[in-house]
Amino acid sequence: MKGNLLDLTGKVILVAGGSRGLGAQMVRDFAGQGANLVIASRNKEACARLAEDIAEEYKVEALPISCDMANLEDIKQMYKETLDRFGRIDVVVNNAGVNRTKPAVEVTEEDFDFIFDVNIKGLFFSCQEAAKAMIDQESGKIINISSVGGLKPYKRIVPYTASKAAVIHLTKSLASEWARYGIIVNSIAPGLISTEINEKEFEDEKWLNKILKTIPMRKLGEPQDISNIALYLASELSNYVTGQTIPVDGGTLTE
Repeated sequence: MKGNLLDLTGKVILVAGGSRGLGAQMVRDFAGQGANLVIASRNKEACARLAEDIAEEYKVEALPISCDMANLEDIKQMYKETLDRFGRIDVVVNNAGVNRTKPAVEVTEEDFDFIFDVNIKGLFFSCQEAAKAMIDQESGKIINISSVGGLKPYKRIVPYTASKAAVIHLTKSLASEWARYGIIVNSIAPGLISTEINEKEFEDEKWLNKILKTIPMRKLGEPQDISNIALYLASELSNYVTGQTIPVDGGTLTE
């Protein structure tokens, strides 16, 4: 058996939605295994800061790119810049996602389009652009970030959960269609994860305790918990795994 099957030395990994939270943790962990990174989000300054940090700490190459995942021209440009710089793409992580919380009867067309344009339309066309490069390479891995909300119903975030359910089905469909080209497609379904994005919500102790009662492990997940699965899916350890969605939820889906 080979030594370190998590070794990603020389691989080119694109993380869309990579400037903070779960994405930033994945970027750091991929770099720690030797991968060169493309870090994309709407906030290019944040991407650039992270790129500089990992280039210095891990001695890898890092390319920051500004990309709005609701804009198909931005997505095409993101892949063009990546291929112009590195000549290949080995792994793509579609981590960008948005949400708006409100009762279903108050959801507007603009709310619905805002969520679906990023969470499923943008994700699909990112997968499509990745596949174009990976078909030529005859190899590649795509990791889509879904949610436990795509596997069980939640109130007040109906368009979001519907979009994440669509990610799961899209992942299966693409895995089936693209397997012949050597492309592996999987998704991760995070439960409730503690990040700077939702830290204000967690300051409400009453609300937090109510949420924790729905998690058998009675604790929030950490970005590292999601990144660990992303490392597995990006590495040689998962070479015979495709079309799957892996929940990382502290047991939420068991109840």
